[in-house]
Amino acid sequence: LSARAETVLLMAEEHGCAWCARWDAEISHIYPKTAEGRTAPLVRYDLRGDDPDVTFQRRVSFTPTFILVEDGVEVARIEGYPGEDFFWALLAEMFEQAKIPVAETG
Repeated sequence: LSARAETVLLMAEEHGCAWCARWDAEISHIYPKTAEGRTAPLVRYDLRGDDPDVTFQRRVSFTPTFILVEDGVEVARIEGYPGEDFFWALLAEMFEQAKIPVAETG
């Protein structure tokens, strides 16, 4: 998995993660259709598998963890899934903090 030269949202997950399953049920079908999803497509990886080609700010310890990556470098993260309403607000904050404009068209 390489996240070099692009903006992606990594999702660290693992088998049996109930919060990952909840995110899948509430968000996964919507995310690719949003401006955020067009700006930073979702890339999943198994926390217990090989690490992606990303420079992390710190070790990933929890699932799900959502990591905003720009050109192979972590710029922000959400640890855990706080529910649908909080997820979108925290995601918007991540984009703003990283100064990544969200694609409004497409």
